[in-house]
Amino acid sequence: MLTLDKFEEAAEIVKKVTNPTDLVYSEFFSNSCNNKVYLKPENMQYTGAYKVRGAYYKISTMTEAEREKGLVTASAGNHAQGVAYAAKKFGVKAIVVMPTTTPLIKVNRTKGYGAEVILHGDVYDDAAEYAVKLAKDRGMTFVHPFNDETVATGQGTIAYEIIKELPDVDYILVPIGGGGLACGVSTCAKLMNPNVKVIGVEPAGAASMTASFEVGHVTTLAHVDTIADGTAVRTPGDKVFPYVKKNLDDIITIEDSELTLTFLDMLENHKMVAENSGLLSVAALKHLNVKDKKIACIISGGNIDVITIASMVQHGLIQRGRVFTVSVNLPDRPGELAKVAGIIADLQGNVIRLEHNQFVNINRNTAVELIITLEAFGMEHKQKIIEGLAEKGYNPREVQVKM
Repeated sequence: MLTLDKFEEAAEIVKKVTNPTDLVYSEFFSNSCNNKVYLKPENMQYTGAYKVRGAYYKISTMTEAEREKGLVTASAGNHAQGVAYAAKKFGVKAIVVMPTTTPLIKVNRTKGYGAEVILHGDVYDDAAEYAVKLAKDRGMTFVHPFNDETVATGQGTIAYEIIKELPDVDYILVPIGGGGLACGVSTCAKLMNPNVKVIGVEPAGAASMTASFEVGHVTTLAHVDTIADGTAVRTPGDKVFPYVKKNLDDIITIEDSELTLTFLDMLENHKMVAENSGLLSVAALKHLNVKDKKIACIISGGNIDVITIASMVQHGLIQRGRVFTVSVNLPDRPGELAKVAGIIADLQGNVIRLEHNQFVNINRNTAVELIITLEAFGMEHKQKIIEGLAEKGYNPREVQVKM
């Protein structure tokens, strides 16, 4: 049973391995949804995510015999680092099975904490199946990343800290993958204050908890497809499901495109890097039909590789209309390029790239194709630039951005 005494005990124990993650008031997100929004930045943990809480608390409750066998776990990345770091603190051997699609930064950091890493399967569920078999074959102790009440108790210390710091919080938004974090957070929050609303948030491409809620029991998705790799779970935990079903007030699903824009908002307004799964709670703010409420968003992790960051920024700028590409055809005569540049300059557009091709047409009146990638202030400004080119007779055609 998950009890308040256990959450209080866990809160003291996890202090040994966690950084303080005091709530950060967000003026930007507060203004955007007409509420008072606070961020719980678990991406600032030493391991880059909240998972160290559950892992360390779980190991602290084990017997010496269980620890001496060594630990095996499966993870999409963050639990892997949590177990590896916690095991190192206890001087325990750890083997971590991770999907082959796990970002390199998560793999390398897990190894860096001293764990042996095995890459297996395309998604978490494949890795977990292999890890369970490995633990059985080698006589080691399996530590489940989410389907474990003790692990969930450790994760629930996040809610304990939120309510201690902000006793009158109205809503807590929590990302959902397998359900361990949602289980711990929702149960602890309701035990401390039954009036708190706890909303789970899932990626639309991996909404296994939503599907399970609809049928009233744990169910398995045929496949998952989302950029939120940390929450790409096909089957929620059956042990934590009853707690989640009882204590969650609602579940919101988020499209990948929303995460891209939220990433850009976080980066620009808070100078904070969060992984896609960690952004679920913030993206959900636009889906809440409430005003003048105090809302805490759990930023569950920040383990995202640099290549993905670059891609997220690029796609976010395109979605916002701040970067776009147009193609125009020009007469093949001197000065035409300068005329186009002048129109763009007058409209305060900023040219990022030009491609000038004189060989697209033998008709010299439309013989030159000019492909221009521009920076704008947003959708409205982008449209003004396109309309400005059209008014001058250049018939601009928007094309896919080349970066």
